[in-house]
Amino acid sequence: VFYMAVNVIKTDKAPGAVGPYSQGIKAGNILFASGQIALNPETGKLVGGGVTAEATQCMKNVGALLEAAGMTYDNVVKTTVYITNMSYFGAVNAVYGEYFKNNLPARSCVAVAELPKGASVEVEVTAYAE
Repeated sequence: VFYMAVNVIKTDKAPGAVGPYSQGIKAGNILFASGQIALNPETGKLVGGGVTAEATQCMKNVGALLEAAGMTYDNVVKTTVYITNMSYFGAVNAVYGEYFKNNLPARSCVAVAELPKGASVEVEVTAYAE
């Protein structure tokens, strides 16, 4: 019988969960990170400054979860980006490209009606490390 190690990933460097879920779960060598909106981890409030500032905070929050799991952006194999208006695609893509430079993960980008806390952007990742 094969048993995979499953660990809850938790860090104060990213916002705490806003519901009954974990910031991330590392199952064996795979990290499943919960979607990150632009909450400042110190205040728990959504950052101001528009969609570019939100996308930047989302990516910083993703980075904090990766770090807590012993990984980097280079370990990310799949992302899903949620935006509340497809007109945000270019601005979000520009920020996203600042964080993913070497190993470009597979990605989906979806426009949705709403996101938690009135956010405009949410980013979730799946990462793998050998």
